[in-house]
Amino acid sequence: MPTGIRSRFDALVPRVIEECAAQPDPDTTLNRVLTLLETISRRAAYLALLQQYPQALARVAHLVGASSWAATYLNRHPLLLDELIDPRLLTETPDWSQFQAELAAQLDEAEPDTERQMDLMREAHHAQVFRLLVQDLAGKLTVERLADHLSEAADRVLGLTLNICWRKLARRHREAPQLAIVAYGKHGGKELGYASDLDLIFVHDDDAPDAPELYARLVQRVNTWLTTRTAAGMLFETDLRLRPNGDAGLPVVSMHALRKYQLENAWVWEHQALTRARFCAGDPEVGQAFEDLRIEVLRLPRDLAALRQEVLAMRARMLEAHGNKDPQRFHVKHDPGGLIDVEFIVQYLVLGHAHEHADLTKNLGNIALLGMAAGHGLIPAELAHQVQEAYRELRRRQHALRLNEKSGLGMAPAEAATHRAAVRALWEVVFGEG
Repeated sequence: MPTGIRSRFDALVPRVIEECAAQPDPDTTLNRVLTLLETISRRAAYLALLQQYPQALARVAHLVGASSWAATYLNRHPLLLDELIDPRLLTETPDWSQFQAELAAQLDEAEPDTERQMDLMREAHHAQVFRLLVQDLAGKLTVERLADHLSEAADRVLGLTLNICWRKLARRHREAPQLAIVAYGKHGGKELGYASDLDLIFVHDDDAPDAPELYARLVQRVNTWLTTRTAAGMLFETDLRLRPNGDAGLPVVSMHALRKYQLENAWVWEHQALTRARFCAGDPEVGQAFEDLRIEVLRLPRDLAALRQEVLAMRARMLEAHGNKDPQRFHVKHDPGGLIDVEFIVQYLVLGHAHEHADLTKNLGNIALLGMAAGHGLIPAELAHQVQEAYRELRRRQHALRLNEKSGLGMAPAEAATHRAAVRALWEVVFGEG
């Protein structure tokens, strides 16, 4: 290590020890900070920043002490240390329209340097995620509000990615693609977490003869743009298997083909997934066509007994695949009485009763839909309230576990007993089994 850098490093160590000693777990915090210092040890500018701005070093100690995920994130993206000297870090609410406009201008300026554009997008997204992380660990954001912001950030990145990838196609027949990106799962339900992947399908409504081939090429390019790891890191892991026919299907589907599939060939579990699907980027008219189809499918009258059997069979398969073998721990997501049970209850109520109650098709999240179902007399109001509270708390616990890179096996059964009992009680009311 060069002498100048060594002297900065040595000067930092006493203050590092002091800041780490003030954290709830000093030893763990110290180990994580020293790992970070080792990562940046050849970058004099980063060491100088921590030396020059005491509040930045204090924030580093707090962040990495509170979350192993935060420590890993900083080690992967040390450029984010610059964010720690911004006095607005804890108070500024993201302006997503401004974020999109500024990033779009930067991408235009970097044209045609694709590698630079990919790095710019990653750096901008990482910075936004990091700002949210700092506010989250400071107690400034609820889990729900954080998920809203992370989902909005993903939407904006997807929109920009779609536009820039379209511009880079050598042959295109229109100014903008007649294509919509549809989010499913956590992203679709606006429950995205820090490291969540994106469940996406791509839908076009373009009668041009070469449209299927052209949009297939576009989708492949978009997916590569999102998932490639550059010097600045990666944007998202993606999962495109929810499209019709899964991996065997085309990467992009026409609106006509999607409509035919959803009304004639889709499995019940695919209709369950539609309850948490939404248009998130691309052509608004194609997006609205998808939303119209989604509502139409969700409002189909269904035989409740047959629906119940299908939903219970799918839940049983999920338990078999992800069952918890440790009786001393409660799996927040997968165990009976956990988050998946609440999601299945809501999905069953939507599919079974949306033909009578159109408002159940609104993608408002499980907590709101439970309240709406209670308002329609489909479930007991008091029990719905208890399950709303249970779902909120279990999401909070799941979030806390992921911040320290632990699996969902993070609660002792006694800790979860009240929430689990409420969920299982509602499960028995809805499905008639304990």
